[in-house]
Amino acid sequence: MSETPKPSEEYVVIRHRRGYRLRRTLILLGFTIVAAISGYMAGMAQGGFRFTSAEETKDMLVNEVDGLREQYRSARQNMINLERGRAIDEQALRDARNAIVELETRISELEADLTFYRNIMAPTEVSKGLQVDSFTLVPGRDDGSYSFKIVLTQVGNNNRYLSGLVAVNVIGHIDGEKQVIALRDLSEEIDDLGVKFKFRYFQDIEGSLSLPEKFEPLEIQVVAQAGGRKAAQAESTFDWEQLTGN
Repeated sequence: MSETPKPSEEYVVIRHRRGYRLRRTLILLGFTIVAAISGYMAGMAQGGFRFTSAEETKDMLVNEVDGLREQYRSARQNMINLERGRAIDEQALRDARNAIVELETRISELEADLTFYRNIMAPTEVSKGLQVDSFTLVPGRDDGSYSFKIVLTQVGNNNRYLSGLVAVNVIGHIDGEKQVIALRDLSEEIDDLGVKFKFRYFQDIEGSLSLPEKFEPLEIQVVAQAGGRKAAQAESTFDWEQLTGN
C-alpha cells in the first residue's frame, strides 16, 4: 500500500523590527500631547482666559487640568513600560521623559491660573475688594529699560465694576540721595500721574519704562484708588531685586 504524501509545511519569515512597538507607542503619545497643547493654545488665541465670566473660566480650567492629569498618568505608565523592556531605545526613552516634563509644566501653569480665579471667586476673610495682585518686570534690549505689567483684581463681590486710577512710583537713590520718581517720568506712554482702570474681575496694565543714568532702584510702590460707590484703595510695595532676580 502506497503512503499518501503529507502536505508540505510552510514557514513564514517575519522580519523583527527592533523598537517598532516602542516607536508606535511614542508616536501615539506624541499626537496626544500635541493635541492637548494645541487645544490649549487655540483657547489662548481666542482670548485665552479673558472671558466675561470668571466662573466659566474657572470651570474650564478645572476640566483642562483633569484632562492633562489623565494624560500625564498615561504617559508615566508608558514610560515605566518602556524602562522595563529588554531592548530600550535610548532616544525614544528621552523623548518620553521630555513629554513628561512638558505635561508637568503645562499642569503647573494651569493650576496657577486656576488658583488665581479661585482667589477672586472665593477669597479669604482678610483679602477682599480691590487688590494689587502682582507687578512684574522684564528687562528690555537697552540698559535700564524694562517692560512692566500690573495685575489688579476685585476679590469677593464682583457684581459691580471698579474704576479709578493706579499710580506707580520707583524709589531709589542717586549718589546716595533718596529719589522717588513717578512712572510718567520714566515712560513715554504715560502722561498723567495715574493710569485709568475699569474692570469687574481683574485687569492687566502693561507698558515700558526707562531708568535715568546713575539711578539705583530699590522698590516699586503701586497705589490703586477706586472711586464711586465702591470707593477703595489698595497699596503694595515690591522689592526691585526680587522683581529682576538680581
